[in-house]
Amino acid sequence: MRILHVITSLRTGGAEHLLVDLLPRLRDGGENDVDLLLFDGTETPFYHELEQKGIAVHTLGKGGNVYNPSNVLRMVRYVPQYDIIHTHNTACQLFAPMARAISFTRKRLVTTEHSANNRRRGKWWCKPIDRWMYNRYAAIICIADQTCDNLKKYIGDKSNIYTIYNGVDVGRFLRPIKDLSNQHEFVVTMVASLSAAKDQDTVIRAMSHLPENYRLQLVGGGDREQQLRRLCADLSLDARVTFMGVRTDVPDILAGTDVVVLSSHWEGLSLSSIEGMASGRPFVASDVDGLREMVGGAGVLFPHGDDKALADTIQRLCETPDEYRTVAQRCQEKAKQYDISIMARNYLELYEKICNR
Repeated sequence: MRILHVITSLRTGGAEHLLVDLLPRLRDGGENDVDLLLFDGTETPFYHELEQKGIAVHTLGKGGNVYNPSNVLRMVRYVPQYDIIHTHNTACQLFAPMARAISFTRKRLVTTEHSANNRRRGKWWCKPIDRWMYNRYAAIICIADQTCDNLKKYIGDKSNIYTIYNGVDVGRFLRPIKDLSNQHEFVVTMVASLSAAKDQDTVIRAMSHLPENYRLQLVGGGDREQQLRRLCADLSLDARVTFMGVRTDVPDILAGTDVVVLSSHWEGLSLSSIEGMASGRPFVASDVDGLREMVGGAGVLFPHGDDKALADTIQRLCETPDEYRTVAQRCQEKAKQYDISIMARNYLELYEKICNR
């Protein structure tokens, strides 16, 4: 099979990170050629990492508006070359069916729905466009049960909707569980883009309720960085909050962490939550769609936006060694269920199924 994955860019984010780990496994899991097409081909650490792994990366340009309709025409020459065209992110989801129609081919289209919710679904005029778009796909892959349920409520219960859980290379993140019995300083880390879907604000505010010996690391980049830095300044937390930017050494960062937090307004199935749970550290997350099903029964959920409850949870874990170890152990066992090798095998089986129809 010749398989082309299509995404807007490799700048930063969960879907982008996923492809770096997934595409080499799809190639190595059978006799497959696997390439990647970017709307915005700006070179990033993820871009270079994929090239080093032997994945061909094609681009439609660098920078610019990914929603530019001319990207439809630029895609046309790629469509006939592949058996499966697999899209991620809204612009790619919408433009791929148009490019296939113009190319007069019947290549199989697959897309992954990465989030349980999005702002598009609140706009009445988007619904007919989305229904047209989704009906062009042979398979829509939802990354979690809640993602699947919400999509079916939006477009109807269709036979082309499947659930395949996201995965990570769990082995890269597994570490022994820390012993905090003689520790006097504590590090809290959140790994997530600094974007509207994430809620770093609540984690920053939680730091104002914690003693001076607690520090926060924010790993990731995005357009909300200056806003979050102003919040730190307003709360006099500049010395206790570190903005670490986009990093490729997340396993090592988590190894030096005491508690891993993910505060979000909404999620799909977060890769950083799996990584955090695998790290041998307690994982604490906001009680929202996409995190509730992942973290419940393993890590600790706190009410969405409740900075005082989050602070109390972090302090209790760090100051109660038995609970710390119990939660960390449960998290590691849960994370092992989401290894990326399982995900890759399920993707390949689905590709074979739709190609053999």
